[in-house]
Amino acid sequence: MFGDMMGMMNKIKETQEKVEVTKERLKTVLIDEQSSDGLLKVTITATREIRNISISDELLEDKEQLEDYLVLTLNKAITKASEINEAELAAVAKDGMPDIPGLDMFK
Repeated sequence: MFGDMMGMMNKIKETQEKVEVTKERLKTVLIDEQSSDGLLKVTITATREIRNISISDELLEDKEQLEDYLVLTLNKAITKASEINEAELAAVAKDGMPDIPGLDMFK
């Protein structure tokens, strides 16, 4: 029984390390999003850090339109980044969880 407990603890520690490695890797995963007409483009990481914003000269003439485009396009990019982030971390956590009878957290 003690060996089982040690094996379980080691598996949990390995999983924690894999989660940290995955978090670091997600900092390098880039998501590109653009407005429907392509006038605004943003690039963010899977950790939701903005890396680049490209704005068409046409949008610079209308402050309200630019603000609307920024909100919509950034929200779409953040949603995609969040989905990728959560899926990657959940996969690592699920793969690394020890088999504990009656504990089916990820089903």
